[in-house]
Amino acid sequence: MKIKLLLIIAFLSIGSIFSQTIQSPSEYLGYEIGARFTRHHKVVDYFKYVTKTLSNVKLEKYGETNEHRPLYVSYISSQENIDNLEKIRKNNLSQTGIISGNANNKKAIVWLSYNVHGNEASSTEAAMLTLYELVTKKKDWLKNTVVILDPCINPDGRDRYVNWYNQVKSTPYNINQDAKEHDEPWPGGRPNHYLFDLNRDWSWVTQVESAQRINIYNKWMPHIHVDFHEQGINSPYYFAPAAEPFHEIITDWQRDFQTQIGKNHAKYFDKEGWLYFTKESFDLLYPSYGDTYPTYMGAIGMTYEQAGHGRAGLGINTDEGEVLTLKDRANHHLTTGLSTVEISSNNAEKLNSEFKKFFNNSSLNYKSYVLKNENEDKTNRLKALLDTHEIKYENAKGGSVKGYIYNTQKEGKMNISSKDIVIHTNQPKGKMVKALFEPKAKLVDSLTYDITAWSLPYAHGFKAIASKTKVGSSASKNSKSISNSIDKSAYAYISKWNSLKDATFLGALLQANITPRFSEKPFSIEGNSYERGTLIILRNDNKESSFDEKLIKIANKHQRKLNAVATGFVSSGVDFGSYSVKPINKQKIAVLSGKGTSSLSFGEIWHFFETQLQYPITNVNSDSFGYLDYSKYDVIIIPNGYYGSVLTKTTLEKLKKWTRSGGTLIAIGGALNSFADSKEFALKKKKTNSLSENANLTPFAERERKDVANLITGSVFKSKVDTTHPLGFGYNKEYFSLKLSGSSFEYLKKGNNVAYFEKDTKNVSGYAGSKAIKKVPESLLYGEEKLGRGSVIYMVDNPLFRSFWENGKLFVANSVFLLNSNKLK
Repeated sequence: MKIKLLLIIAFLSIGSIFSQTIQSPSEYLGYEIGARFTRHHKVVDYFKYVTKTLSNVKLEKYGETNEHRPLYVSYISSQENIDNLEKIRKNNLSQTGIISGNANNKKAIVWLSYNVHGNEASSTEAAMLTLYELVTKKKDWLKNTVVILDPCINPDGRDRYVNWYNQVKSTPYNINQDAKEHDEPWPGGRPNHYLFDLNRDWSWVTQVESAQRINIYNKWMPHIHVDFHEQGINSPYYFAPAAEPFHEIITDWQRDFQTQIGKNHAKYFDKEGWLYFTKESFDLLYPSYGDTYPTYMGAIGMTYEQAGHGRAGLGINTDEGEVLTLKDRANHHLTTGLSTVEISSNNAEKLNSEFKKFFNNSSLNYKSYVLKNENEDKTNRLKALLDTHEIKYENAKGGSVKGYIYNTQKEGKMNISSKDIVIHTNQPKGKMVKALFEPKAKLVDSLTYDITAWSLPYAHGFKAIASKTKVGSSASKNSKSISNSIDKSAYAYISKWNSLKDATFLGALLQANITPRFSEKPFSIEGNSYERGTLIILRNDNKESSFDEKLIKIANKHQRKLNAVATGFVSSGVDFGSYSVKPINKQKIAVLSGKGTSSLSFGEIWHFFETQLQYPITNVNSDSFGYLDYSKYDVIIIPNGYYGSVLTKTTLEKLKKWTRSGGTLIAIGGALNSFADSKEFALKKKKTNSLSENANLTPFAERERKDVANLITGSVFKSKVDTTHPLGFGYNKEYFSLKLSGSSFEYLKKGNNVAYFEKDTKNVSGYAGSKAIKKVPESLLYGEEKLGRGSVIYMVDNPLFRSFWENGKLFVANSVFLLNSNKLK
């Protein structure tokens, strides 16, 4: 009997052992990790396999990309923790004050994010290795740690890179840097479908991947977040601690623990003799990175950078004569990933106690930010962004508030009403509120990795005040739904023009073959006053029997208020039959893409038209641009880029001829260099410094720091707007622009300077080098050069930059729809 019982026990034990046996990634895939790049669907298959095999691993689909690839996170922990996962999540959120409950969490929560840049592809390979190691050899760490692992943030970009590489690689792979497999074609695999850099989108959530990720991230609020990257092929591995500048809200604990983590990594790298560096290049200031956003949400946020990037392929010979392989790259990321989990597990209790302290916001200088609700569309757009981040807002109680006034950059008073919105900092995410709304980020070092200004009141175009005392407020009320009704007796329907939503509505009308007009002058009719740009939809222009039904349906869908009027005879201003009330025709738009074009700038335009304006464009390739039949198009947009071999003398002459016939040519950012100082166009660069000032007599060790004097790294400047020009319709006389470079251009002598910097212009937020800033006063921002029946629009600063500078987007819509729209037909 005893023998039989022992045999049963032995059999059950063996069965249990076998039930927990799991294949490594190499065994499952049929090749060693590093021998080839794994397509995204096979990565997902491996994670699904592990989840089905092991009960202490859970897989959750949290979204889908534009190209319909799934987005997953995997939860890895002990069986006990997985069984109590929801309880652990809620206990952790209770520590922040986001929800009430037992704020006594003991588990470390570590989130590892891979492959945010698609052609930094070694990290997803490392993600599979990390999963396997955690569930087989490092299970002790999981007793007090929950690991959340996102194997690929950017599947669309990854597969774009991997598919290209697999098509062109040699067999065996070629390590020569000149080989085609190390020369990734435009636009590269780094960005997502719309060619956005997802590592700059955490705060702005303009992309579907970001919005879906933030939704699940905020449900967890981890203690540690790591973003795995790659850099140039000749760079050693980078890990924490980060470089200066650190944002001032980052706590001493967050700084110190970064150092502890770095030392733990160094222990393993030293053992292997691997090179690495810390405290250089990668700072913690700009709030929309995969390291800073989590940091401002209380985590220890970090970037890890492995050499490789899109050039490295399966292996490449570096400048130092060493062969850098995919296998090496994946192993380095595996090592830092495991080291992060290890030190987090060893410090789980401290991580929780310090995490809880982070959400005490009593020391923040500004207690409330008040934004004037003068444009309901802008307010609703900002509310939607705050809702995404689960940041609370309320309505002001009215009265007068003292504080820092954004428009004047001075202390003063502002009268507020119950319609204005208030964002307080005494809420769980108060430190993120400070980071997003503060007038100026404190900058302790001018050498930064990205832009240095982003304040939402400037970006969204609000009059605002920051108060050091809490402003009285009450619960915010939702906007009432708009429901227009048909009026068959209407001579015309009227709709306002001062937001991007109005432009989207206009685009929908045009696509429905409804012809609207716009007024170049203000007018009053039937007791209401209307500003320049107001849309007027005349029955006489739209004689289709279903006109009213179509119009009302579109207006209600887009929540646009229509005022029906019985006459075209106005009380003041111009009647509806005036030459100043111009028809808007369905514009055919071409956008330049390909070689020479900044893929990011092109992506911003593509995304803007396709997802925001929801208006069709034709993307044309720069290789064939010189042979294009321009007469097919009413508008041609040239994104930021370098077009020496594209915009040749012959092509520019052809463009000029097309413009004279009535076309609108829009040049953005670096594209202006192809038009500047040419006899054919009016645009002129501002004069550079004298030869003696340009002489390079700076000691080598000081050169990098001195060079920043010539740079403007994302700084806000106040400009003057000519609101009587169609390009400026819908704007106030002041516009705050995000200047991204030191390039400046003179006022147009032949043309219209629609937005420009005045004589006393200074930056109001962010870094601007002492030499570069001298060229900004009396320079152009946005201008129109008239050529025959058409226009060239010069946009010195990119109003679509990363799609987060919301207040600039109407300039683009005005350029497309309100200039020359009634001529080229």
